[in-house]
Amino acid sequence: MENAKRRPFGFYVCSFAFTLERFSFYSAKWLLTIFVATAVASGGLGLTTADAAKMSANLVAFTYLAPLIGGFISDRLIGARYLVPIGMILMGAGYLVGWQASSAAMINIMIVLVSIGTGLFKCQTNAITGRLFNDPKQLDSAFSIQYSFVNIGSFIGTTIIGVLAGSKGYTFCFLICAIMMFLDAVWFIFGWRFLGEAGKRPFKVDERKEKKENKPAEEKKPLTTIEKKRVAAIILVSFFSVIFWVFWYLAYMPVYFYWGGDHAAANWMIGNFQVPTSWFDSLNGLMCITLGPVLAGLWAKLARRPQGDLSMFKKTALGMLLLGLSYVIFAMADVTRGGHLASLGWIVAFGVVLSFGEMVFSPLGNSFISKFSPPRLLSSMMSVWVLAVFFAAKSYGWIYEFTLKFKFAPTYFIIAAIAITAGIILWSLDKKLNSLVIKDEESSNQVS
Repeated sequence: MENAKRRPFGFYVCSFAFTLERFSFYSAKWLLTIFVATAVASGGLGLTTADAAKMSANLVAFTYLAPLIGGFISDRLIGARYLVPIGMILMGAGYLVGWQASSAAMINIMIVLVSIGTGLFKCQTNAITGRLFNDPKQLDSAFSIQYSFVNIGSFIGTTIIGVLAGSKGYTFCFLICAIMMFLDAVWFIFGWRFLGEAGKRPFKVDERKEKKENKPAEEKKPLTTIEKKRVAAIILVSFFSVIFWVFWYLAYMPVYFYWGGDHAAANWMIGNFQVPTSWFDSLNGLMCITLGPVLAGLWAKLARRPQGDLSMFKKTALGMLLLGLSYVIFAMADVTRGGHLASLGWIVAFGVVLSFGEMVFSPLGNSFISKFSPPRLLSSMMSVWVLAVFFAAKSYGWIYEFTLKFKFAPTYFIIAAIAITAGIILWSLDKKLNSLVIKDEESSNQVS
């Protein structure tokens, strides 16, 4: 009998595919932002930092929106395993355009190709991973491990590319990103043999076949009062998600252009070595890798208390509060430097607390919706969540441009206040929001 705990090799095929893809994506996100705003004489496009922020925002935003379209295709038209390498090749082609880019238009073409490619890759690879396990209890562990593969790719990519960009130039590094994606496509096609039947046919085709073979179609009933309240709760918390992610993405822009860049307000030198600003991205990847098991242990320890673990809503409120605290550190760095260069330690402290907030807040997403959404509206509610992140990502470039009109410290103290206030409001709503789950569980127990 096969060991139930053993993970199929196909799982590692998908996970390593994420490592290579995230290597390229996070490297390219930093490259694009810096390249656009760097002077032509220094190998850039010579546009404004606001232009760079808005292009970076477009890259992030549309790579969240495109998977909705890719999901429709893999659900109804083409098997996911065939879409994944096509997506990788399109992303690689986009980075090749970045390699040759000499105008904003070419950067926009790169964004379009990478976004479409991500739409064919991201959700499909996750869906295939889910189909590789017969025991649903293995999924939480599997996706946690896959998240580590994601962050390993991000960490290695931004660390290496940050150094290479200084010696080889920005456009050459886009070529590296492209090569990684083409290697990723070869790797995934090689791994087809280890995926079994997962992703061979559109997912909805498989589901219809299973329903016909196993059980009759269920009668559609109107939503219950509890289900309606849960939908309202998902929409409400999605609003808080917009606040969190718009400030989370915004954080990178002043690191690149206020604390870093040609007129840096911080000292990035360690001895004779100048730390690349991309290592701020590397810090986030490293923190996510190390904090994952630490937080998992903390939540497990809290769960053993008589009163149990913190509720999901309190965790997400805590994430908002940590986000606000990180911005307090950001503003204090400017207040205390007194016209001199700030210590790099301030930027590291900011990045650590920002990442801590992310790791506490981020479990909300798919887990929250999977638990609370009425089954028939699961896809729609997932779309609400994706659209919330899309709007957050699309907005931060414009918000950054707006912040440039004001002094740094007061602006970021205000952002900190908004995040902390949102966290306090969400914490205060915990009992009301959590009661939706408790009531449902109690009524289910009474019926059973």
